[in-house]
Amino acid sequence: MNDSLIVYESPYSVLETTDRIKEVLKKKSIKLFTLIDHSVEAKDNGLDLNEEKLLIFGDPKVGTYLMQENPEIGLELPLKILIWGENGKTRIAHQNLNALKNRYNIVTHAKILENMSLGLPQLITHSLK
Repeated sequence: MNDSLIVYESPYSVLETTDRIKEVLKKKSIKLFTLIDHSVEAKDNGLDLNEEKLLIFGDPKVGTYLMQENPEIGLELPLKILIWGENGKTRIAHQNLNALKNRYNIVTHAKILENMSLGLPQLITHSLK
């Protein structure tokens, strides 16, 4: 863990981990905007890349308040989870949302970021059960 990324290890394959996270998002009524499969895109362009998928998701009813306070935080939203295979292990990463509070000078809606920074790890750990 550093100030910008939080990384987890999954006991499941990249595909199963991705599916499990998607299922939790669905159960929590969190909108999945898109899934980018970096490894398929690489293969389609004649390149090799270990399995790697990016989930982009969020709730406009939450993120909008942050963007109203500072439009630049829109570079970080919606939220993202990266899932990839490395040395026979599946890794999951997301940004440390606590770092965004200072980076974008979020004061009025700091509680939203605090709640998001607690909820995102819970979402991931719940999907790994």
